[in-house]
Amino acid sequence: MIDRDTTKTNATSSVTANGQTVLSLFPGIDLFGRGFEAAGFCVVRGPDPIFGGDIRDFHAQAGIFNGIIGGPPCQDFSRARRSEPTGAGIELIGEFVRVVTEAKPTWWLMENVPGVPDVKIDGYNHLRIDLNSRDCGMVQSRHRHFQWGHIAGRVPTVTRRRSVAPAESQPCCLASEGQSTSRRSWADFCELQGLPRDFDLPGMTLSAKYRAVGNGVPVQMATVMAQSVRNAVPEINVRLCACGCGRFVYGKQISAGPACRKRMSRRESSIASTP
Repeated sequence: MIDRDTTKTNATSSVTANGQTVLSLFPGIDLFGRGFEAAGFCVVRGPDPIFGGDIRDFHAQAGIFNGIIGGPPCQDFSRARRSEPTGAGIELIGEFVRVVTEAKPTWWLMENVPGVPDVKIDGYNHLRIDLNSRDCGMVQSRHRHFQWGHIAGRVPTVTRRRSVAPAESQPCCLASEGQSTSRRSWADFCELQGLPRDFDLPGMTLSAKYRAVGNGVPVQMATVMAQSVRNAVPEINVRLCACGCGRFVYGKQISAGPACRKRMSRRESSIASTP
């Protein structure tokens, strides 16, 4: 059995610090939720196959949760996919949307790989934020996309800071690394994902442990996003990068940086080549 103390919630201190209760969907061992707990939120975890649960059987009552977070399975949208999409990715994103619609939180935040389609929910604004774990002061280079909606049109203020140069960064921690003969040590793998080096998941095989940790959002990245949610500002008070990355722009800026301009150029070229 998995020691649930490794993913427990300190609800008392969280409510005192922030006063917001968050529902975490598709939690797994919930590194995403850990980041929100670190930022002072009270996190309640929904069902997950790892504990024998199924989101399809889950229903949330309206008015209980301030926010909903979650990362539906990403395999169908991953560039590393070696087989045809199964359709499960779109189906489970639909379950995320269903729960948000039922629970009617003030805001929602969904994470996934860059190839995930836009998810827009009636009654909420929509913002797509691209983020690398190196933008959150981590050594690991891991690129994720976050999609956000707020019932009153507020947007998160993401503070990016890089502590290492690209050449000094570590490759992304993949869920499949546990099956590799050249895998990094378990302690190193956990540390790169923001967990203590002595972190453990009793009752799991080593391969399953790597998969559970590798599937999670790095804790520091989750914490940065949680802090950005806490500091969300009205959308009318800011201007956002035209590429859709979620960065703020100032003065005469249209895009936030060179990567944004390249993204816009590729998008324009794709539109121009469409018959």
